[in-house]
Amino acid sequence: MRRGLRHPGLVGRHQEDPSGLASDLRAAVAGDVDFSVTARALTTMDASNYRRVPAGTVAPRDAADVAAVLEVCRAHGTTPVVARGAGTSIAGQATGTGVVLDLTRHMDGIVSLDPSARTAVVRPGLVLDRLRAAARPHGLTFGPDPSTHSRCTLGGMIGNNACGAHSVAWGTTADNVRSLDVVTYGGAALTLGRDGRGAPDGLLGLIDRNLALLRTGYPAGLPRRISGYALDALLPERGVDVVRSFCGSEGTLGVVTEATVALVPLPAEPVLVVLGYADESAAADAAAGLLPHGPLTVEGMAADLVRGASGLPRGGAWLFCEVDGAGAAARLVRAADALDAAVVRDPAGQRALWRIREDAAGTATRLPGGGDAWPGWEDCAVPPARLGAYLREFRALLAEFGLRGVPYGHFGDGCVHVRIDFDLWTEPGVRDFRRFSEAVADLVVAHGGSLSGEHGDGRARAELLPRMYGDELVGLFGAVKDVWDPDGGLNPGTLVRPEPLDSGLRLTGLPVVATGTGAGVGRAAARCVGVAKCRVAGPSTGPGVMCPSYRATGEEKHSTRGRARLLHEMALGEVITDGWRSEEVRDALDLCLSCKGCRSDCPVGVDMAAYKAEFLDRHYARRPLARPRSHWTMGRLPGWLARFGRGLNAAMALPFAARLAGVTPERAMPRVAERSFVSWFAERASNRTPALTLWPDTFTNHLAPEVGEAAVRVLEDAGLGVELPPGRVCCGLTYVSTGQLGAARKVMLRTLDVTGELTGPVVVLEPSCAATLRTDLPELLPDDPRAARLASSVVTFAEALETLAPDWTPPRLDRPVTGQTHCHQHAVLGDGADRRLREKAGLTGELAGGCCGLAGNFGFEAGHYEVSVACAEDQLLPALRAAEHPTVLADGFSCRTQIADLTEHRGRHLAELLAEGLGEGL
Repeated sequence: MRRGLRHPGLVGRHQEDPSGLASDLRAAVAGDVDFSVTARALTTMDASNYRRVPAGTVAPRDAADVAAVLEVCRAHGTTPVVARGAGTSIAGQATGTGVVLDLTRHMDGIVSLDPSARTAVVRPGLVLDRLRAAARPHGLTFGPDPSTHSRCTLGGMIGNNACGAHSVAWGTTADNVRSLDVVTYGGAALTLGRDGRGAPDGLLGLIDRNLALLRTGYPAGLPRRISGYALDALLPERGVDVVRSFCGSEGTLGVVTEATVALVPLPAEPVLVVLGYADESAAADAAAGLLPHGPLTVEGMAADLVRGASGLPRGGAWLFCEVDGAGAAARLVRAADALDAAVVRDPAGQRALWRIREDAAGTATRLPGGGDAWPGWEDCAVPPARLGAYLREFRALLAEFGLRGVPYGHFGDGCVHVRIDFDLWTEPGVRDFRRFSEAVADLVVAHGGSLSGEHGDGRARAELLPRMYGDELVGLFGAVKDVWDPDGGLNPGTLVRPEPLDSGLRLTGLPVVATGTGAGVGRAAARCVGVAKCRVAGPSTGPGVMCPSYRATGEEKHSTRGRARLLHEMALGEVITDGWRSEEVRDALDLCLSCKGCRSDCPVGVDMAAYKAEFLDRHYARRPLARPRSHWTMGRLPGWLARFGRGLNAAMALPFAARLAGVTPERAMPRVAERSFVSWFAERASNRTPALTLWPDTFTNHLAPEVGEAAVRVLEDAGLGVELPPGRVCCGLTYVSTGQLGAARKVMLRTLDVTGELTGPVVVLEPSCAATLRTDLPELLPDDPRAARLASSVVTFAEALETLAPDWTPPRLDRPVTGQTHCHQHAVLGDGADRRLREKAGLTGELAGGCCGLAGNFGFEAGHYEVSVACAEDQLLPALRAAEHPTVLADGFSCRTQIADLTEHRGRHLAELLAEGLGEGL
């Protein structure tokens, strides 16, 4: 991630500072102070059901900055302060009405790592995976590993006492923190440790006066008791452990500026044992019995979450148990009494199965058969031996309230995650949300459990803490808060003296029925629950695409989540008040490459490319002259090419042509071919009966006819007759990506008039055009049956060969290849058939994931060049540099153009390589 890359939009526009708070903060701190509409809108929500509008944000550079922020906020009438890491808190504790501290931008480093002592000193904004990567060469890791490990921060983990899958072996974050440097709201800088070290004045005396209450007020036998303050850690027999009592305080006692954490040895031979059981209850009943065998994980999930994932043993529910070594795996299988078992030693196979579990927080929000589900009763915990009984009663309680949810989680610790289809849009639905929360809290307490088993109480459960602890102990929580923070400035309304659990819900104000005012896109964007898989940064490998612009800039507004938040706020109209005319939303969407990666990689299927197209269409409605020039040139490229053909070459060679066309000066426009593919096809003769229609997309037809010619030769060698549509066709891609949806529909309707009589498969060589036909066409013309029919007919080149010519043997090319899978292919089409075809042809090696960064018109537009190159540097260019004498494979025209622009290589379509192998290459 390149934090130096900044979008050249209007930074800081619409600053609101009636009290002078922002100006005083700018004078006091070296970090970034941002009270803009964008900054406020981006931080109204976390990964919970709640929403609070802050005054502004500060990204402090160091502990001195944190202290300065707190001092200024005290001087401004006790302005509240909330410390925020990645903003993935599920109970609402990462939102606030005052100043939000973004600790991820500058305070994100590893200060030191001592392998011999097995400790590391870290800053609070450090992402967990960065610590794990630094510790891995020493055979070490940080034990707690939430499923959000690729983006959650150490500060957030300390605030919520995060746990993760390995807690049965390595415990919670509190078990792995040795000391903390914190700053209180009152300005005290404290170093917390054991034996009362760092305790603020008055804390230990308060504890001494309440020893009996602390010894009897906490439930026993709970490895995952996260609710409330851990004041029992301050008992003399527990070492008066101030640092442990601070963990899980949810930013209400102090702001962490540095932490010393313990590291644990990695397993020498990790083996994943997946145990299959008849149903969820059987898996839950079995989990506690596996603990004496020393598993590193005991994770449970049922078929309604897994939904057909491959590689699992027989059963209706499964326990994912990691152990160290094949012998331990064999012993666990013998002891498990499971219906079936699978032992997975291959690291790639393990990663594929673990991905099911890690995506669950998002996957569970899309219920089987449709419908949204939400957090709100996310992670209670009961004694592991009680888990089966609890889940049976919990399922019955869901049925009693007419609700659906998909429980899963840390069965070995008795901790259950679930997303539930609450109706949070209407007043009756919100009332039922409260009633259910109260009922399930009583159920958890009846089983001797904790209202929170991992993510903290926040605003979702703090109101219910008296049901678990009683009024006297909860009153002591308040007294402890007052000792640490007598002004009440740190995260007020969270955990202590909480706001009602049904107030400040983030869906309040969004109409149930979509309207033309932005509510439709806002409601769709509200699907984003904030788990922030799009915020993954740092070195990346693998097939994933999301989110290339965030990876390039490191700015929240350029993540899928950030853009969804802005659209949500646009629909609400409180922070962003100018609706479709919002410049803040436009600027954030400007760096969206429309790669469609979020459509597949986002666990909840947020489709930012579609939202962008809708927004741009509305933003420029009745204002054609306000559109960028590139929308009229590249956005309508198919029409220009059809009208002028290669005459555009001379036009683009004129002085200032690129500038007038809205093209960045760093790019040269591709040259139009001397002869189009359609012309070449019309001039040749074939006596084969057509078996398929080959789609002459704009890019293949006018800019890369050699790809179409190669495809014809290969398809005919496979015994397949080829025909073209009887007239000019266009999928409408460039119109959609530039938000010209009215024009796109007209183009699509003309195309359907041409293709109305076509039967059989339609082979599309350009992945972006194939994706447009499969998805955008039926979505933009939902009432035209021809659109759905054409969409269902679209196949890729490899799919056509596999399904229509299954006995054809491709030429053996026997060479390594590198290159890139087109982002639209990854997101919409899939590349299984391509992989199998490459294997048959002897093409070895994996293609890079990510996005090439050119993305149609995006990389050509003014102001996008730097980000476009940064996207290519994420995966594509390193893969090309690492290959020796590579054959570069790239089916997308944009990918091939980017490769040619930035390297000495020439990218080839798979059809070209196969045609070359037939002796007919170009």
